[in-house]
Amino acid sequence: MSKVSNYINETVEEMKTKVSWPSYAELQNSSVLVLIGSLAFALVVGAMDFAFDSVLTWFYNQF
Repeated sequence: MSKVSNYINETVEEMKTKVSWPSYAELQNSSVLVLIGSLAFALVVGAMDFAFDSVLTWFYNQF
């Protein structure tokens, strides 16, 4: 049990002293960038889905 306790204590200490945490402004900028990238990716995938659906519907209606 002491190994688990020691591990937790060392982990907490490392998170406080050795990890470099981003500022609030950096987090906001990163979040906006991820949101824009996700929306762009969703639009591209949606457009591809619409195009494939339209082409395949046209193709199957030819028979």
